[in-house]
Amino acid sequence: MNWSDTLIQLQYDLGAPQELSWLVEGITFFVGAFVLANAALVLALLLIWITRKVVSRIQDRIGPNRLGPFGLFQTVADAVKLLSKEDIKPTTADTPSYLLAPVLSVMGVLMALAVLPIGAGLIGTDLNIGVLYLVALGSLGIMAALMAGWGSNNKYALLAGFRVVAQLLSYEIPMVLAMLAPVLLIGTMSMQGLVQAQSFFLGPVNLGVGWFVFLLPGAFLIYFIAALAEAEQTPFDLLEAESELIAGFHIEYSGMKFAMFFLAQFLNSFFLGAIAVTLFLGGWQGPFAGQIPLLGPIYFLAKTFLVYVVIQWIKGTFPRVRIDQMMGFAWKVLVPLVLALILAQMVILKLPLPLWINYLLVLAANLAVVATVLNIMGNYFQSEQIRSKRAFEPKSLIGTMQPVQSSSGD
Repeated sequence: MNWSDTLIQLQYDLGAPQELSWLVEGITFFVGAFVLANAALVLALLLIWITRKVVSRIQDRIGPNRLGPFGLFQTVADAVKLLSKEDIKPTTADTPSYLLAPVLSVMGVLMALAVLPIGAGLIGTDLNIGVLYLVALGSLGIMAALMAGWGSNNKYALLAGFRVVAQLLSYEIPMVLAMLAPVLLIGTMSMQGLVQAQSFFLGPVNLGVGWFVFLLPGAFLIYFIAALAEAEQTPFDLLEAESELIAGFHIEYSGMKFAMFFLAQFLNSFFLGAIAVTLFLGGWQGPFAGQIPLLGPIYFLAKTFLVYVVIQWIKGTFPRVRIDQMMGFAWKVLVPLVLALILAQMVILKLPLPLWINYLLVLAANLAVVATVLNIMGNYFQSEQIRSKRAFEPKSLIGTMQPVQSSSGD
């Protein structure tokens, strides 16, 4: 039973007429959506502060430290500044696409909250197709960026809009296939069901450490890499490459419409981490989470914030890749590997062997994928390091100059 069913049952227990059940249900869902949406908006301020602090520490800087304790109010000041900025619109812009793009970008992210299980029974609605629902929401963000690039009637924004189709659609394929690995293992698309399947009992105590990442490390690695590209995070932040595209598809936006794109980006990074926690890291499961309900949300938020910090760690560490390297890595590495992994998992699970042997074979296939991905990435970074070193080595002109031949024939 989810929280909305609990409130409706409570209303019946208090003596509400059955004819008003539609009103009770409508009010319940409205209050739940209002609370979740506003909590997400406040969460974005904290995520921006975490990003600034993590990246600044990596770069040997202090970060925000003036406004409020530890600089927590700096993002509030930035939000007030964006609210007070002038709202402009290009005269040649396509008005419907231009205005709807920032709304769609935020809406697609906030709707993911409906199926994320924060605790035991603490979920908006436990859809039996929860994973498919999240996959469908990914198209809203893609359409929002494409509409922003097209509707702005700006060549830089349009070029970034084309990159949206190339990057996000390409990396959505391995991400979705990696999300199917735990679904095939358990046989359900319910997010709450996937979390409950990751419990691990030691006697009467549920330790909650039966995480799928221990059995499916290859699927988790592919999902995490693809999620970095879907969240437009380094080293795949080519949609907003300031040095190339002057902020990308939202160059013509200002004020709150500009802020909505960044709000969607930060929340998208957090929610993609929350999906990784739900599918591979046990969700709200943890020691004594079944006995103490308050521990479930604490475990879930702690894991999700940890994944978000790792994403920002990568953001402050790795350089941006080229567009051809990014697309080649998606289609030549991730897509073939995840297809082979899913095919191997389906065949292995159908073998007439003891279940523990099937699981060992699935683990072996995932470890082979992890080794392959890490080997390819290691070779790439090694070649890039050698190429960069040679590019900055001083070269002597002695012996390299060729005699200039006169065109007059002298």
